[in-house]
Amino acid sequence: MSKADYFQHESAYVDEPVTIGAGTKIWHFAHVLPGTKIGKNCVLGQNVMAGPNVTIGDGCKVQNNVALYKGVILEDNVFCGPSCVFTNVLTPRAHVERKDEFAETRVGYGATIGANATIVCGNSLGAYCMIGAGAVVTSDVPDYALMAGIPARRIGWVSRSGDRLETDLICPRTGETYIEENERLALVSG
Repeated sequence: MSKADYFQHESAYVDEPVTIGAGTKIWHFAHVLPGTKIGKNCVLGQNVMAGPNVTIGDGCKVQNNVALYKGVILEDNVFCGPSCVFTNVLTPRAHVERKDEFAETRVGYGATIGANATIVCGNSLGAYCMIGAGAVVTSDVPDYALMAGIPARRIGWVSRSGDRLETDLICPRTGETYIEENERLALVSG
């Protein structure tokens, strides 16, 4: 990896060793900690902190004021809205060391997390799911689920393009067709 392959704003810090893919942009006051892997064509907005040992897939967009702690894994094409929050310990105390209890949080391919949403550690977010702004995710989220509220609950389904699906489960933008079985959604055609 050459620094010429990615953009780093002069106010951003990138600690070594890290891996940063070509075409990635790291903006004002961001900090990438050691052991972090960032894919190609990502954008880390102002005041983003990633690491240590975080994985960010290709094409991810992490908006301003997001902290990605150890245990967070973003698959390809994930969108993290401004000031969304990832926790890393379920029962934190300032006076009790719990770094060995950091829980993994995996965010699936193409998922969207809205502004100011909170993702409690140890949960997985499915592919193409959409977490509404301000939601608090306290359990696993299925693929294509539209989640909102505190705690977050499924209020519908979204397509791969992020459009809300009506009862016919046909994407209004692309015409893709989905099927629902056992509270799960799958793409049938498109």
